[in-house]
Amino acid sequence: MTTDTDEPTLTIDELASRAGVTVRTVRFYSGRGLLPPPVIGPRRVGHYGPEHLARLALIEEMQLQGMTLAAIERHLRQLPPDLSPHDLAVHRAVVASWAPETVETLTRPELERRAGRALSEEDVERLAAMNVAAADGDSFRVDSGLLRLGVRLLDVPLSQETILAARTVLIEHARAAARELSGLLREAVAERDTRDVKSLSAHMHPLVVQALLTTFQRSLREELREWVGGGGAEAVPGDAPSA
Repeated sequence: MTTDTDEPTLTIDELASRAGVTVRTVRFYSGRGLLPPPVIGPRRVGHYGPEHLARLALIEEMQLQGMTLAAIERHLRQLPPDLSPHDLAVHRAVVASWAPETVETLTRPELERRAGRALSEEDVERLAAMNVAAADGDSFRVDSGLLRLGVRLLDVPLSQETILAARTVLIEHARAAARELSGLLREAVAERDTRDVKSLSAHMHPLVVQALLTTFQRSLREELREWVGGGGAEAVPGDAPSA
């Protein structure tokens, strides 16, 4: 079965498997209103789509950051109900930005379990090239904050060279933006007490991160629209439908 956008839909068992959770967990979240109801098909079988996967990923990310179920429910209630999977991914990136820098030493089986899939030698080499996992004897030193992203990039139909070049561009521009913003903030709080500076930083951090992500998403969408649609002839993934 497929949706109107030709996206294949999933049964609850397939959804749970893709998301790395149990069917019981999916039903629990659905019962709490954290997931939208499935589309009911023939024989009363519920079918789920990309938005359900994206919401499950967002919920998991919030749990990893130590948020309680009540806090997760409050956060999701504040989100528009019709957010696309792309928009949900942006929210998840904002949440993930609070993750501390953690490097863990994992065995090969532990690495594959965390990755949620078997990893070929080529996969491991690509993760190493992205600075996600580095061999350390019989184990691997893994950047936990980047592991999920690195695993997803393994399936992107681009060469490793292109992915690494894109990573370099993103890092360089992100660092430049961070330097300029840091300079502006330093000038604005130069005369303030240290405690005031820390308080301002704590309040500004999530706002700056979300602003950067949202601005980048919109800018990239505009670039793709010009490239793919020749000035708007075709829709770009993540665009809202026109009224």
